[in-house]
Amino acid sequence: MSENALFTILQDIKLKNDMPTVQACLFDLDGVIVDTAKYHYLAWRQLANQLGFDLTLEQNELLKGISRMESLEIILKIGGVKLDEEEKLKLAAEKNVRYLELCKQITPDDALPGVRDFLDELRKDKIKVGLGSASKNAKTILTNLRMLDYFDTLVDGNRVTKGKPDPQVFLMGAGDLGVSPDRCIVFEDAVAGIQSAKAAGMIGIGIGEESVLTEADLVIKGFDGVTVSDLFGKLK
Repeated sequence: MSENALFTILQDIKLKNDMPTVQACLFDLDGVIVDTAKYHYLAWRQLANQLGFDLTLEQNELLKGISRMESLEIILKIGGVKLDEEEKLKLAAEKNVRYLELCKQITPDDALPGVRDFLDELRKDKIKVGLGSASKNAKTILTNLRMLDYFDTLVDGNRVTKGKPDPQVFLMGAGDLGVSPDRCIVFEDAVAGIQSAKAAGMIGIGIGEESVLTEADLVIKGFDGVTVSDLFGKLK
């Protein structure tokens, strides 16, 4: 074996050994644990129609991973509608009522394929689990999915003051769990969410398309057939 080849092998071993042990995993909700995007879209579209214009599926993509009030601001801009703060709060509340009514249809069968098995494996490996979501309805949705007990902490729109890509949501989650950010992995389906994870100093795994989630450390299609050991191995 040449000296250069030996050096390459030793460097590879060093890099693998230098990777911090993963102690916690933080998950976004929509598009990662469950797909409630269709309910958000229907509720926002009804609101847009109420204001006299339509909301397309393409325009709805702009609302992914951001807060309710930020979403409303984008929708009002699309429709060219100007409202005062009181009217905005009223519309946001109306949208949420519609959304929650639609979410009553959610059952345990609506959990995305493989995610429950993945969470079971994390629990067996004694890896802490947290939720980091802009949703203010995360607890209700997880209860309907019968998945609330999987999570050691919930950081949602009721707790954070800054939306993604600000790292606040994931830093709060790590703080709740008592884990250093560099020992956390974040699972996200939105560009803003991956940016939030990276800004927090965490590993960001994207759920979706590599062409979209270009800043992620690794991108997977979903959790179906994915094991914790195999996934962590790909990060080394």
